[in-house]
Amino acid sequence: MAKNKEYVAGRKHKTGVFDIVNYLVFIIIGLIILIPIWKVVSDSFNSVGVYKFQLWPKKPTLDGYKAIISTSKLYRPFVNSVVTTILGTLLGLVMSTLGGYVLSQYDMPGRNGMAYFLLFTMIFSGGMIPEYLVMKQLHLVNNMWILVIKHGMNVYNLVLMRNFFEGIPGSLFEAAKIDGCSPMGIFFRIVLPLSKAALASIGLMFAVTVWNDYSTVQIYITNRDQVNFQYILRVLVMDGDTPVTQYSVSQNTLFYSAIVCAILPFMALYPFLQKYFVKGVNIGAVKE
Repeated sequence: MAKNKEYVAGRKHKTGVFDIVNYLVFIIIGLIILIPIWKVVSDSFNSVGVYKFQLWPKKPTLDGYKAIISTSKLYRPFVNSVVTTILGTLLGLVMSTLGGYVLSQYDMPGRNGMAYFLLFTMIFSGGMIPEYLVMKQLHLVNNMWILVIKHGMNVYNLVLMRNFFEGIPGSLFEAAKIDGCSPMGIFFRIVLPLSKAALASIGLMFAVTVWNDYSTVQIYITNRDQVNFQYILRVLVMDGDTPVTQYSVSQNTLFYSAIVCAILPFMALYPFLQKYFVKGVNIGAVKE
């Protein structure tokens, strides 16, 4: 009997052709994703501006990053991006968690109608011109706070939070009500502590959206003091507006250095949120 168990256990861990093909496919996909990123990082350290495929810098240098750091006109846009990203993420999390919690209450009057109304906005929008007129009436044109307000409500993330809250066992809510806990007390003492994975995942989505948004700045903002770092980066790369610095660095190296500086904050942040993000990938996907 023991030998049979060992035999079955050995067969379970045996690597077959299907597993090998899976490993190869995912390795190839990983390389397809990583090689372009590595090329950008490599070219940012290359003192010789090259446009061919090259994975290692011939003449390594830090002048590209020194030029970015020493360019004073990039300071304010970078601070604007940091401020709007933090505030936009916080506002988005507040709106999504509160809205998702309310819509997860089965006894709330008009719950289904409100849910359908929000889902309708995911399919149809008023268009760019009505949106511009609304933003103008709200005095958000030429104001960097438009990045905070515009991304503060995301129906997709709200639906994800509602699905996550609906997956929390109802017995926890009933026990809290018996103990005399109010609805908001249940939200802060039970729901939020159980939602770390969801908050990390959706918070990262909000942060990436606000940080990478340059189209909103391009449409609504003309004042250079209100633009974000991504817009300045686009002007730097697309329009060839190369800043004059004391460092003799090629334009191509400067471009790639700026790109790395733009993605570096989230590259540094993601390892700390990885365990929560992996748990929150399947938010609302499985119902018990």
